[in-house]
Amino acid sequence: MSTKPAALYHRIVVWALFAMLLLPLLGTFLYSISTSWSATVLPDGLTLKWYIQLWTEPRFLNAFLQSILVCVGALLLATVLILPLLFVVHYHFPKLDGLMNVLILLPFAVPPVVSSVGLLQLYGSGPLAMTGTPWILVGCYFTIALPFMYRAITNNLLAINIRDLMDAAHLLGASTWKAALLVILPNLRKGLVVSLLLSFSFLFAEFVFANLLVGTRYETLQVYLNNMRNSSGHFSSALVISYFFFVLMFTWIANRLNRDRG
Repeated sequence: MSTKPAALYHRIVVWALFAMLLLPLLGTFLYSISTSWSATVLPDGLTLKWYIQLWTEPRFLNAFLQSILVCVGALLLATVLILPLLFVVHYHFPKLDGLMNVLILLPFAVPPVVSSVGLLQLYGSGPLAMTGTPWILVGCYFTIALPFMYRAITNNLLAINIRDLMDAAHLLGASTWKAALLVILPNLRKGLVVSLLLSFSFLFAEFVFANLLVGTRYETLQVYLNNMRNSSGHFSSALVISYFFFVLMFTWIANRLNRDRG
């Protein structure tokens, strides 16, 4: 019986913290659907005008599409490179996993502002001039997504016991690469999808590299949000809520897939 008051207290604390975190978002949402809201506790009226204006503006739609294209391009590059690398490391050179865990975290050791300055110097001119183009963002986002994907897929590989599966496939006459494609890869499907969705949510919110390396020459959603900060508060609130909803949707899908996998 003594555990019931404690459990109730814990629930109250959790829900109170949840309400504190949700309250600013709720206020932003109400402001985004209000006609005006100044001297009253609640908005004077409700409208979807700001969302209609946002989702019919070509500049916003273009920035939204460009953000998706850059993120998808970086994740495709990461998938093509990281899957064969992980297979080779875990199947042929498992002792290298410790070294890879250190190397894979190096992108987080250097602040994005410092990395951006170095990249501007390196790719600002010359034969590899890519500053202001989406290609430099794809490369930067690839390094950001790499640690997330490496850890998620590594955990998946450890869970399925890759060596036993490969030995069984070899006994049945499959070659190494045929076994990797037809046996190992299907077992990594959910882990790969979860890592891609979580990485996409993180990359979609990236601002420093996008602002410093390309700016308005290839305007992503975060750069657009920064450029529109001095516009109507209702319009900016609708933009923030739309962005938050999109990221929340991808995060929720990733969490559901991760739960199903467990």
